[in-house]
Amino acid sequence: MDRRKFVKRAAGAALGAIGAGGMYPLVEAKWCHVLRATVRVPNLSAPFVGTTVALISDVHHGPYVPRVYIRHAVALTNALRPDIVALCGDYVFRGRRYIAPGIAELGQLRARLGRFAVLGNHDHYHGASETRDALARAGITEVGNSGVWLERGGARLRVCGVDDFWHGVQDLGAALGSATERDAVVLLSHNPDYVEGITDRRVGLVLSGHTHGGQVVVPCLGAPRVPSMYGQKYLQGLVQGPACQVFVTRGLGTVAPPVRFHCPPEVTLITLQAGAHDERVASS
Repeated sequence: MDRRKFVKRAAGAALGAIGAGGMYPLVEAKWCHVLRATVRVPNLSAPFVGTTVALISDVHHGPYVPRVYIRHAVALTNALRPDIVALCGDYVFRGRRYIAPGIAELGQLRARLGRFAVLGNHDHYHGASETRDALARAGITEVGNSGVWLERGGARLRVCGVDDFWHGVQDLGAALGSATERDAVVLLSHNPDYVEGITDRRVGLVLSGHTHGGQVVVPCLGAPRVPSMYGQKYLQGLVQGPACQVFVTRGLGTVAPPVRFHCPPEVTLITLQAGAHDERVASS
């Protein structure tokens, strides 16, 4: 090979590598993973030990997240055969016209013990009432400031939730209902920052999203932007708050810019195990 051909081919290879590198964040944004975790819940009774919860948040159906991608995530979740599906808000991005179609796709989720949802800040931006109506049509139980008792083998588990921390009104007492300090409680809250204000020891585990895991994570430096008052603390994974633990999922979708880097989208499958109130987890 003469020098001119070598330089031409080398330049072509370099441009190809740059182009591929530039495309990677767009590809990662639709490269949905399954993250499996085991979490101890205080007072969890034996009949509920091993219960699986599929945690999904921040779908953000809109110009960057098409219905076909949501269908893929739903199929991925259904293949896991979860006992419970927990939907932690932000179903839409940039327009109320995206609310009903996106939630209709989520209506295809299947769970033996039920599908439960709360609203996020984007749902309030674009239409909280429309979001609630769409969830009802999809047969998904909204538990914002309310909850349900799941019963199995003479034991019970409280699944409940609160409205969005930024734009809603939270009523933890209404969510907990008749729960006592001897009951196991799983609380849905879109924004994990809400955990910082929880002092009620009846709350055993909070499930959240909102932070997108940072969406773009720089190796060795972390996420440049996290929508939290507590920096990187509630970025992702299992974190200990002042009175209870919270699991924060990276979520499914994106907001502008529509990319992810070192932070792939995920469906989280959590297996519940028994634990005690004096157990703590390490902050992520």
